[in-house]
Amino acid sequence: MDAKTAELRAAHDVLAELYAERLTDALDRMPAERAVLDLFCVLALAAGRGTDVGDIGCGTGRLAPYLAARGLAPWGVDLSPEMIRVARRDHGAYRFDVADLRELPFEDASLVGVVCWYSLIFLAPADRQAALGELYRVVKPGGYLVTAFKAGTSQVRRAGRSSNLGVEFDLYWQTPQEMEQGVTDAGFTTVFWGGVPADAPDSPAQGYLLAHKPVAQAPR
Repeated sequence: MDAKTAELRAAHDVLAELYAERLTDALDRMPAERAVLDLFCVLALAAGRGTDVGDIGCGTGRLAPYLAARGLAPWGVDLSPEMIRVARRDHGAYRFDVADLRELPFEDASLVGVVCWYSLIFLAPADRQAALGELYRVVKPGGYLVTAFKAGTSQVRRAGRSSNLGVEFDLYWQTPQEMEQGVTDAGFTTVFWGGVPADAPDSPAQGYLLAHKPVAQAPR
């Protein structure tokens, strides 16, 4: 494991209980996020290709009950063992495993969709192509990817200091154009993109992107 990945994992091991305390009911306060997730759920089910979805970078597992309540079968993965421990403790009805976004544990074309809720923001530019290729690999033709991200200028930022827990790690606030370009370069096609403006001068806008994995056309 490279040093930056180890730093990210160690930091989120420390942050796991704080995330569980502060983010468990976050969706209740974010109607735009619920709307995007709901659209993903409706389209994934309408694809008629099963109900299995990957919650990639699941953290403490807070999205699992929401996805399950809408008819999907979530399987969460996260880089942090402590995040997974908390997810299993707090949401024991669902499956959670430790995994790296760049090497997912799912079989090829085994999921009707993947949810990347603020998890792609940790990818350095050099890692994005491989990670997005992994997401494309595990989604069935006709399935979907949905992501939420912090919209910015794509410069690396140091985060974690505000927690006062002695941790720091890198993250990237990508522009919506960069995020969409990476997803489409991996082979997906854009279905929907949008955002919510920043609510404070030092806060980023929120970005949302929903994409589809095309069904291969039969040769003529």
